[in-house]
Amino acid sequence: MDMKTISTLTMVLWGTLAITQIGCSDAEVLDNNMEEERLALNDLNTQIYALPQETLSNAEINGLMHLREEEKLAQDVYLFLYQKYGTNIFNNIGQSESTHMAAVGSLIEKYGLTDPVDTNGPGVFENQELQDLYDTLVAQGSESLLAAYRVGATIEDLDLYDLAQMLAQVDNQDITLVYENLSKGSRNHMRSFYGKITGEGATYTAQFIDQALLEAIVNSPKETGSH
Repeated sequence: MDMKTISTLTMVLWGTLAITQIGCSDAEVLDNNMEEERLALNDLNTQIYALPQETLSNAEINGLMHLREEEKLAQDVYLFLYQKYGTNIFNNIGQSESTHMAAVGSLIEKYGLTDPVDTNGPGVFENQELQDLYDTLVAQGSESLLAAYRVGATIEDLDLYDLAQMLAQVDNQDITLVYENLSKGSRNHMRSFYGKITGEGATYTAQFIDQALLEAIVNSPKETGSH
């Protein structure tokens, strides 16, 4: 089974889960910004292949390998938390993460790299650090719904930090395009999780990005459109 087929099946699975696990009334309150984000990211494949295929540096290769599994980690954790709590934010953002993962997969396919995800199922990772992190986050998120929201913020915090580091090492146009779009998506996800946390009368302190950047993100409007 090739990567496009795997990515398509992943997205179909998410769609099936959304239909079978949430009622009509829940579907009607899907976050419009998340939907716009998914639509914009779905158009990335066309943009990716329209840009030239440039020489990859070792840093760019390593970044793609890591980010492919890091986006899978986000998807898998949110799927677990949605199944545990039935709270729609995990389904919404989980679907977005599936699209993020597919976009990185398209870059891996375009450059003929070996996909680290391959046919690995939920919660299974080639990168041992990400495997350990998945296990830790699932355990933390199982403690309470508030803890689960904090797990979501932690994932987006880490994604934003890693994407910023990777963008500083990238000069390929197609990779830059994808990373900038994923960064925007992660900022929107952070805004959503932070809002849930503060809605519970709690707060979240940045663990990876600067606290000043976190505050700038959560105190600014959600972003729409594509880069």
